[in-house]
Amino acid sequence: MQEIRWLIGISYFIAAVLFILGLKKMSSPVTARKGIVWAGAGMVLATVATFLTPGESTLFVPADNILLMLVAIAIGGSIAWVSGKKVAMTNMPQMVAIYNGMGGGAAAGIAAVEFARGQMSGSLPLTLATLGALIGSISFSGSCVAFAKLQGLMKKAFRLPAQNAINIVLAFVALGLGIAIVLCGQSAPAVPAWLIIGFFLCAFVLGIVVTLPIGGADMPVVISLFNAFTGLAVGFEGYVMKNPALIIAGIVVGAAGTLLTQLMAKAMNRPITNILFQPISGEARAGGTIEGSMKEISSLDAAAMMHYASKVIIIPGYGMAVAGAQHKVWEMTESLENAGVDVKFAIHPVAGRMPGHMNVLLAEAGVPYEKIFDLEEINSDFNQADIALVIGANDVVNPVARTDKTSPIYGMPILNADFASNVIVIKRGQGAGYSGIENALFYMDNCRILYGSAQKVIADVIQNLKMME
Repeated sequence: MQEIRWLIGISYFIAAVLFILGLKKMSSPVTARKGIVWAGAGMVLATVATFLTPGESTLFVPADNILLMLVAIAIGGSIAWVSGKKVAMTNMPQMVAIYNGMGGGAAAGIAAVEFARGQMSGSLPLTLATLGALIGSISFSGSCVAFAKLQGLMKKAFRLPAQNAINIVLAFVALGLGIAIVLCGQSAPAVPAWLIIGFFLCAFVLGIVVTLPIGGADMPVVISLFNAFTGLAVGFEGYVMKNPALIIAGIVVGAAGTLLTQLMAKAMNRPITNILFQPISGEARAGGTIEGSMKEISSLDAAAMMHYASKVIIIPGYGMAVAGAQHKVWEMTESLENAGVDVKFAIHPVAGRMPGHMNVLLAEAGVPYEKIFDLEEINSDFNQADIALVIGANDVVNPVARTDKTSPIYGMPILNADFASNVIVIKRGQGAGYSGIENALFYMDNCRILYGSAQKVIADVIQNLKMME
C-alpha cells in the first residue's frame, strides 16, 4: 500500500510539472499547441492516479464509485470532443466561457457533496471548502451569462435598479451563509440541507446579477476574471480533498488568470472594480458632438491605395471574426506583398471577445507569427504607415480615448491608427461599436469607410488587386 501511495505522489508531482510547463508554452503562439498537449498529458496522468488512489480514506473517491467515474468521463469527454471538433473559431470565446464555468461548477459541486457528508474536520478545510464553493458558484453562473451574451442568446445588457446595492447585499448574505456553514460543520454531524441550498442559491444569483450589466467591451476581462475564480476554487477544493494535482493546477490557473485580468484591465485603463460595478453597458451614448462626416470609399479605390502603398498596417477586430474573414485577409496580404507592400498586423490586448482572440484567428489562417505585433511593438510604426486598414474594430482605435475625459474609455491605450497617412475602415454600417461609443476616427479627414461584411468586401478588394498585377 505504501508503494502505491508513493507512486501516486510521484504521478501527481509529474502532472503538476506538466501543467506548469504547458502553461508556460501556451504564453507564445509558436509553442502554444505543444503546451496544450503537455498540459493534457498531465491531466490524463492525474486522472489515472486518482483511479489508483486507495479507497479506504473518506477524502478520496471510494473504489466502488469507479463505474460512476468512468460514465462521467465518457459523457463529458464525448461532449467536449464533439463540440471541440464542430465549434467555429468565431465561436471560441463563448466555448472558453462555458468550459471555464463548468470548472467552477465542478468545484462548487465537490464542496456541496462534502458539506452534505459532514466528514470534514477542522476550521481551515471547512473555510476553504466554503470559499471554493462561493467562488466556483459565481464563476459558473457568471460564465453561463457570458456564454449567453457572446452566443447572441442575450441581446442586450440588463442593469437592475440599485444594481450595486443589490450586488453588495447578495455578497454579504452569501458570506453570512458561508460563515454559518463553517460554524455548523464544526459543531454538527452534517450541515443542514436548507443552509447549503440557500448558500449556493445566493452565490449563483450573485454571479448572474454581477455579469448581467457587463457589455461586450468588457467581456474579455470578465472571461479572464472568471477563469481566475475557477482556478482558485479548484485549488481550495484540492486542499480539502488532499489532492496535490488539483491544488497545483488550481493555483497555477488562478495566478495566471489573475495576472491576465490585471494586464487586460490595465490595457483598457479601467480598474476591475469599474468593470464590475460601472460597466460599459453597450447602450449607445451620444457623447460630445463629433465634427465632420463619414466618407465612403469603393473596394476598387481601396485596392488601388493599398496596391501602391509602401507600408500597410492591418488592425483586425471582432468584425473580422464575425465574418470569418481571416483567410481572405491573409490572401489579400499575400497579394499586397507580391506587389512589394510591407504588411504588418497590429493586435490590441482586448481586441475581440476573449484574450488572444485575434491571434488565434490569424494563426488559423496561416499568418506568420513574425508579422503579428502587440500594441507596444507597433504603435510607433503608424507615423510611417501609408494606410491603416481597420477590419471591424472600434474602441481599440478610437481617438477619444486620448482626448475626451468624459468618455468611458478615456485613458485606455489604443492603436494609433489615426496617425497613419490614410485610414480605411471596413464596417457593416454606420452604427456605433459594441460598447455603444461613437468613434471619432471614422469622421477624420484621412479616414474612408468601406461598407459591407468583411468577408465580401475583402474578396472584392482581392479581385481588384489581381487586376492590377
